[in-house]
Amino acid sequence: MLRFLPVIVEVALLVFCLIDCIQSDSDRVRNLSKGWWLVLIVVLPIAGGIAWLAVGRPQTPRTHVPWRSTQTAGFPEDERPRRYGDDASAEERRRAEERRSDDLHEQMLRDWEAQLRARDQGASDTDRPGPV
Repeated sequence: MLRFLPVIVEVALLVFCLIDCIQSDSDRVRNLSKGWWLVLIVVLPIAGGIAWLAVGRPQTPRTHVPWRSTQTAGFPEDERPRRYGDDASAEERRRAEERRSDDLHEQMLRDWEAQLRARDQGASDTDRPGPV
């Protein structure tokens, strides 16, 4: 089992460095372009990985985070982006859209019921025996 340790370390270093290089911003990578670093890491797994960690990897952490709540220790539910905005006019537009949608659905249901009644009346008229 001990003889497999160097292979496991090499594969782990290769995978870590590839993922780290791929996820890094292209404009923040040092000394070579991102594509050349990928080639170097794949062709020379140990030397390329160590070189990436030593001189290619960005030194400063990312300044952009996907959610503002990860920057602070605040309440994330208060910091999430709102769906319709914070202003009252956006809320009123949303409610008006919901009312318009509800009215449309109500009208469609009334039309459907009328069509069903007409079809039932037509079927009942044909079931009556005519004069003989």
